[in-house]
Amino acid sequence: MRQRTLPIIKSKETALRLEVKKCKEEATELEKKLEQQIAGYESLYALWGEFDTSLVSLKDVEIDRKKVAGVTVPVLTNIRLEVKPFGVFSAPKWYFDGINLLQGLAKTAVEREFALAKLGLLDHARRKTTQKVNLFEKVQIPGFQEAVRKIKRFMEDEENLSKSSQKILKSLQEKRKAKEEALDASDDSQKGGAA
Repeated sequence: MRQRTLPIIKSKETALRLEVKKCKEEATELEKKLEQQIAGYESLYALWGEFDTSLVSLKDVEIDRKKVAGVTVPVLTNIRLEVKPFGVFSAPKWYFDGINLLQGLAKTAVEREFALAKLGLLDHARRKTTQKVNLFEKVQIPGFQEAVRKIKRFMEDEENLSKSSQKILKSLQEKRKAKEEALDASDDSQKGGAA
């Protein structure tokens, strides 16, 4: 049974490896994107002292679930940010740009966190699958094959012992029969000579 399931588990491991690789690349890209956005944020550092960062907040994150190579992972479907009302005429003109920049930062940060969570789940499943493949390939299947070999040898030895004992028994029976015939013949000759 393990030999039949081994190719399936190996293909699952391969699929998980590919997904982990894709997820790592996605997380790296999001990390770079976030760093670039933060760099853009730092260029306007002097102005950010005036900006009210509480204007933009994360309202809701919609999550869906998807199976990837037999592993259920969260999938980010929507990020809802809330922009609190502010005095358009009393606030500086660059507030709109600041709000857009903060929204972009928040979305990228949430996407990155989800990518890292997905990566963690997939990597954990890949490690477990690799352990199972190694267990099957290196421990259980060779162990079962060795056990089957031992059982076959034992059965062959039992069969050989049985055949040997049958031959010994047969030769003993033949010797006994020959002795009895010799005794019967000698008894007949003694009875015939006495009469």
